[in-house]
Amino acid sequence: MDIHFIMWIIFWVVIAIALFVDLVVVKHHHGKVSIKEASLMVAAWIALAALFGAAVWLTLGQTKALEFFTGYVIEYSLSIDNMFVFIMIFAYFAVPPENQPKVLIWGILGAVLMRFIFIFIGVQLITQFKFMIYIFGALLIYTAIKMLAHKEEEFDPSKMPVLKALKKIMPLKDNYHGENFFVKDAGKLFATPLFATVLVIETSDLIFAIDSIPAVLSITHDTFIVYTSNIFAIIGLRSLYFLLAGMAGKFEYLKYGIAAVLVFVGVKMLISHFYHFPTALSLLVIVVILTIAIAASVIRKKRVEAKQN
Repeated sequence: MDIHFIMWIIFWVVIAIALFVDLVVVKHHHGKVSIKEASLMVAAWIALAALFGAAVWLTLGQTKALEFFTGYVIEYSLSIDNMFVFIMIFAYFAVPPENQPKVLIWGILGAVLMRFIFIFIGVQLITQFKFMIYIFGALLIYTAIKMLAHKEEEFDPSKMPVLKALKKIMPLKDNYHGENFFVKDAGKLFATPLFATVLVIETSDLIFAIDSIPAVLSITHDTFIVYTSNIFAIIGLRSLYFLLAGMAGKFEYLKYGIAAVLVFVGVKMLISHFYHFPTALSLLVIVVILTIAIAASVIRKKRVEAKQN
């Protein structure tokens, strides 16, 4: 039996079991997860990805494993920025804590499906049309510039076209009705704020996928590596959300680090036909950039707190 086929089976089995365990844990806490508990959950997801990466190393070799880890780090770092957007979306819709896990799981499941489609299309485009790598590289650099110029307070979910379209198609209730997406009132069907939240979450993830998938394609065109590294980063987003929700504002310089990563992989794609960056070097550069951004954020935070005291 082909080793790639076996690894695909192992991947889906691991993902299914891990998601089930995650659902049980978060449901037990009714959406109220402490920073300590969220930290443990995030560590568990990272450890699981590391174990799968080790399995890739043993079965497919060192090169594929390094590609997996590099893709995972890129996707995970971009997901951090995505989670801050999720925090603002939840705040805008005033989603009760007990309903947040359901929104996140629907968001993750939608992301799993969308990434599969996007990755397949992306790999085919780069394989069939070599010039697409330059377009993807330019897109990443443009995204980095836009990220640096963007202010978080400018984000307003009410201005998203998908929400305006929903209101035209179906009336929207002002209050929540448990975990229901739709309710009937006087014989008329209404969408609840919970459904509107899921719709906006899915749309924002679609936008982020357009940025993150080309970034991973700068590392490898292997569909298995691109998809598995993406999904291992995505499925741990619920835990990451609860961690960042409790630590919001503590990583002031992180977005600059993420923007720098996007510029690096964008340039890497633009010069790929002239110079090939070793995967190990790419992973090292990305880790160093993110480490510096996080360390700088922590140092600044401590200095601000020291001045206040």
